[in-house]
Amino acid sequence: MRKIFIVIAILMTSASIDSNAQTSSGRVMGTVTDGDAKTVESATITLLKASDSTISKMGMADKTGKFIIEGIPFGKYLVAVSAVGHQKGFSEIFEISSLKPEIELNAIKLKQEEKSLGVVTIVSRKPLVEQKIDRTVVNVDASITNVGNSALEVLEKAPGVSVDKDGNISLKGKQGVQIYIDGRPSYLSGADLANLLRNMNSSQLDQIEIMTNPPAKYDAAGNSGVINIKTKKNKQFGYNGSITAGYTQAYYPRANGNFNFNYRTGKINFFSNLGYNYGERHQVLYMYRNFRDEISKNILSSLDQAAHMKSSSKYLSAKAGLDYFISKRTTMGIVVNGYNNPTLWKSNTDAFIKDSNASLMSQTKAYSENDQKTKNFSTNLNFRTQLDSAGQEISANLDYIQYKTKTVQPLISRYYDNTGVLLKVPDTLMGKLPQNINVYSGKIDYTLPLKKGAKFEAGVKASYVKTDNDARYDSLINGQSIPDINRSNHFVYEENINAAYLNYSRPLSKKWSGQVGLRFENTVAKGNQLTTGETFTRNYSQLFPTAYLQYAANDKNQFVINYGRRIQRPDYSDLNPFILFVDRYTIQTGNPELAPQFSNNIELTHTYNNFLSTTLNYSATKNIIQQVVEQDETTNEGILKYTNIANMHQIGISVNAYKQFNSWWSSNVYVNGYRNHFKGIVNNDLVSLGVTGVMIQVQEQFKWGKGWGAEVSGFYRSKGLEGVIYIESFTKIDAGFSKQVLKNKGTIKLNFSDVLNGLNINGYSKYGAVDFHFRNENYIRSVSLNFTWRFNKGKLKAIGNGREGSATEELQRIKGGNN
Repeated sequence: MRKIFIVIAILMTSASIDSNAQTSSGRVMGTVTDGDAKTVESATITLLKASDSTISKMGMADKTGKFIIEGIPFGKYLVAVSAVGHQKGFSEIFEISSLKPEIELNAIKLKQEEKSLGVVTIVSRKPLVEQKIDRTVVNVDASITNVGNSALEVLEKAPGVSVDKDGNISLKGKQGVQIYIDGRPSYLSGADLANLLRNMNSSQLDQIEIMTNPPAKYDAAGNSGVINIKTKKNKQFGYNGSITAGYTQAYYPRANGNFNFNYRTGKINFFSNLGYNYGERHQVLYMYRNFRDEISKNILSSLDQAAHMKSSSKYLSAKAGLDYFISKRTTMGIVVNGYNNPTLWKSNTDAFIKDSNASLMSQTKAYSENDQKTKNFSTNLNFRTQLDSAGQEISANLDYIQYKTKTVQPLISRYYDNTGVLLKVPDTLMGKLPQNINVYSGKIDYTLPLKKGAKFEAGVKASYVKTDNDARYDSLINGQSIPDINRSNHFVYEENINAAYLNYSRPLSKKWSGQVGLRFENTVAKGNQLTTGETFTRNYSQLFPTAYLQYAANDKNQFVINYGRRIQRPDYSDLNPFILFVDRYTIQTGNPELAPQFSNNIELTHTYNNFLSTTLNYSATKNIIQQVVEQDETTNEGILKYTNIANMHQIGISVNAYKQFNSWWSSNVYVNGYRNHFKGIVNNDLVSLGVTGVMIQVQEQFKWGKGWGAEVSGFYRSKGLEGVIYIESFTKIDAGFSKQVLKNKGTIKLNFSDVLNGLNINGYSKYGAVDFHFRNENYIRSVSLNFTWRFNKGKLKAIGNGREGSATEELQRIKGGNN
């Protein structure tokens, strides 16, 4: 930790060091444009000594193509500029002196190129983190320590993102994140989303986009914002592809393989991906519960248990798509996705029941498993046409998604007295939990550029979702299977959401620009518990405004303030009042009374010199949805369910700093401090809980000659509060090396993950009569070796696709109710 804080101190003071450079120095400024006089965003700027062309300093142009390099010692120099899809450009030679310490260059014009890749392989070097006006972008391949990791582990390292013990994702200390994949839904939420991301390998990922306050075009769902995971796509004529193979050794082994192939010629663009991931994971959960009298709060009994868990999965995914360019302005396409993921989870639990004096009364040994077979199929039809040369555009998307899972869940329990004598014949409970989910969704978007840089956007969307959960339990008594009607349940849920939005943006002056939006959503939902005949209906309409105001004070300082209202609807299965056995003494059940939660979020961001970004944020959430624990002291059972427990207020500050110290060392540091406070009624008790938390994420990257690279990264999270559960501090440190081989067509990466074995989670909850604490040992420390070979033949040229699907929020809320 001392080294981390030293690096932070270096970064936080580097701005003042630069601004207080010696008087025998100056600065150079300029603008980068392409051949059509359009500015080039995020071009790489390299200051070279005129005498020998050695690198003196490096920087990056902003979104308007402008750049400034300061602290230049007196002497003669020239500037080299490079950008993706353009030939390299150079400035004229200039001299910094006491007579002329400030130089403004003529615009450096870059020519677009179509470079044959039949002989030369281009290996791009993107920065790890890019800060844009409405989002933060993380380039996955830029981090060596992402090798061998899952998509969930990659997310965990992204600025402001944290993952709890169950795989739930939070952003800046707030839960309720919407996960997109390629602008389309992630298909799952909760435990099943975590399971999907654990089985996606980092070799399939290109970028992660983080939006804390998305504009009105996006679904209003997501209390803390949107994270869009972008997979790798075709960007050149001809063909190209890659083959990746990797092996990871943790407590158990893991292996991954990925094949990516793309082909574009004429009016046809074909893209495909095939991935396989095999993994075994080990986990131990220790839990201690005190059962207290609700009035006196005295301890009546306690439960001390340890669960040793092992999971294995064989994840096979496939994607194929076709774009047809009807004309230069019109494109239509189809994308087909699918995956098959058989997973087996096993748990052996020892539970010790003690009296109020902590004397052992009895012992239970239980074995349980989830033998789950998950299949998914989805297809997207998309159409886009530009109506004129000014950029007027209409796009449309139709989506169909089918999600099927079959789970068999045996639970065998053996009961012993305090001396270890078997009390009775072991009981066996067998659960069969099939689930079918169908999603239909469509949307149309319209864009109209106006005079003076203004833009008008509008769109409509409709979706229909039907989930069918038929949970059947049988008890094995004297060797015979007897239906358990008290635990069995058949639940059907239907939901229709219709939405429309308007969005308008324009420059207000040379320094000011603004954007306003309004989204309307109507929700009609019906739940039918076929087993008991109980039904419920929901029908509500809401408006969701958004507003953005940007002020560019000068070339170095930019300010953005934004506001948005968001909604978080309950996951489909959380409305289903069926019973799921986590273990013999832990039960999970749904809650048909769940209502959506609403939040109002406001942020103020200051960006300094494309180096330092500081954000102040405030959020107020009503009817927050959180998992709570209800305890039954007569059976020593804990019941987990989601409920609208309270209101939450959060205030926070985050700082992100990126510094290129020289040509071989770069650093990115993210620090987020926040205060969360929950207040409400839980289990008929008034609960007021608060915590001040800090998250620190650091990534140090090194590059030297002959294709070698290295990275050290890590994060620290202080004590936090997730609903009514306090989570103690934890940390994770990774280190890795990379080497370009085979004339830059191949890359070998070696990664050491969780070097200090710090990702073990401790937590507790104490309110009313509830009193428990736990420790979750994850055993994720590992070493990974990965090899990627790239092949291509064609001409590099960026393309668009318009394949952003329509089913977003609906699919995010799908949860199979397992694990």
